[in-house]
Amino acid sequence: MKKNKEPPLPEDSELLRQALEGVTPLPPPSRATNRSRPACAIPFSRQPEPSNIQDNLSDHGAGDLPLDEFLRPGVARTTLRKLRRGQPPIQDSLDLHGLTSDAARKLLQEFLREMAQRGLRCVRVIHGKGWQTGGGEGILKIRARHWLAQCAEVLAFCETSPHEGGGGAVKVLLKPATASTPK
Repeated sequence: MKKNKEPPLPEDSELLRQALEGVTPLPPPSRATNRSRPACAIPFSRQPEPSNIQDNLSDHGAGDLPLDEFLRPGVARTTLRKLRRGQPPIQDSLDLHGLTSDAARKLLQEFLREMAQRGLRCVRVIHGKGWQTGGGEGILKIRARHWLAQCAEVLAFCETSPHEGGGGAVKVLLKPATASTPK
């Protein structure tokens, strides 16, 4: 189908005006818009220059299946239950899609450190589902969750609800700013 690039004829404009005569425009919608992040949140910025963060996360022992949840020893089990129910709300997110394992590990460490320094308590890490041929779980999904369990800033994590990313993301509870590791 070809699009006509000629301007409309005066008769066409008059026909349209006649057809719309007596039509009342609809009022604007009164529903609230959905915001994925609070208006006060400052987005995480990727910094191209090399960071001073020591890379001490290991891929060893990650296994073939990802952790569905993690709770640091000494943290109450009710903490994980509250996290699953959305307490506290997600304050920022990091998307690792399309990154190599090494790049994802470094960016995850930078992100967690910055979020802890900013005093944020709950963040989302999106790693994707990454289904492999043969039905296996994605490497980045397995490794990202394994790395989170090794990070000192992380108290707990669990899979997000289906509308927040489901099996392709985790909600992460960070230590309070006063209890975070020294910078």
